[in-house]
Amino acid sequence: MESTQISIVVDADACPVKREIVEAARIWSVPVLMVASYDHHLQPEDGVQVIQVDRSDQSVDLYISNHVSKGDIVITQDFGLATIVLAKGAIALSPRGQQYDNDNIDFLMERRHELAKRRRSGGRTKGPKAMTGEDRVCFQQKLTKVLNSRQENREH
Repeated sequence: MESTQISIVVDADACPVKREIVEAARIWSVPVLMVASYDHHLQPEDGVQVIQVDRSDQSVDLYISNHVSKGDIVITQDFGLATIVLAKGAIALSPRGQQYDNDNIDFLMERRHELAKRRRSGGRTKGPKAMTGEDRVCFQQKLTKVLNSRQENREH
């Protein structure tokens, strides 16, 4: 990825908003890199590069962390990956439109750790809510806002 051209990099294994990402990327003429394990069959298309990695636990995260550039926009549900890409100067968004930043990522990582401890000790935790149409709209609005901001910054 060239540092002058931002890209949208997608942790694509469980990403429910792939179509929305591709649509926004086309409008803004931003290339998309979808990274998924071989367990997920994705088709490259115009403006969308697909990278398939092995199915081991962290392969997608490792690929993304090694190929993301400052200014890229990374779509992921993984707080650990979000932490890494933020440190590299990228923007991290959840598929529900939450922007991860230095103000919220520590809390999210701590909460994830606490929930994992509870599960290991036999406790139950709720999974994420089902994705709604409202969530998709929220994501599209946030991605559009970020892309618009990136465009304005490049013009100045």
